[in-house]
Amino acid sequence: MKTANSKAGATASKQIANRITELGDWRGKTLAEFRAVILAAAPDIVEDWKWGSPVWSHTGLICSCGTFKDHVKMHFFHGAFLKDPKHLFNAGLDAKGMRAIDLREGDKVKAPALKALVREAIAFNLASKKK
Repeated sequence: MKTANSKAGATASKQIANRITELGDWRGKTLAEFRAVILAAAPDIVEDWKWGSPVWSHTGLICSCGTFKDHVKMHFFHGAFLKDPKHLFNAGLDAKGMRAIDLREGDKVKAPALKALVREAIAFNLASKKK
């Protein structure tokens, strides 16, 4: 995993870890699980901190995570162009490009399907770059 430097020299990885710790509840645990799956899917993915949220990229933007009072949202920037055979996307289904996965307290991260989705997003970026 690579990290992008952000304000005051703190790395994005540190900011993400801090966010997980600050939350200290099911949302932090869910964000940590999302992050673990992303890093397992693509060890050379770049972690960044943009727009007040963790963002991951590989040959372009892949996904970001936002934490809210009642859910954790994982946005896939090009989700509308990805196959989702396990039907992970449950939010933003009418958007032109993005799709999202919203998890609420008690919901489980479906790691194998999510890992496949991250890898497909990377393949989409690589194919788009070749054009």
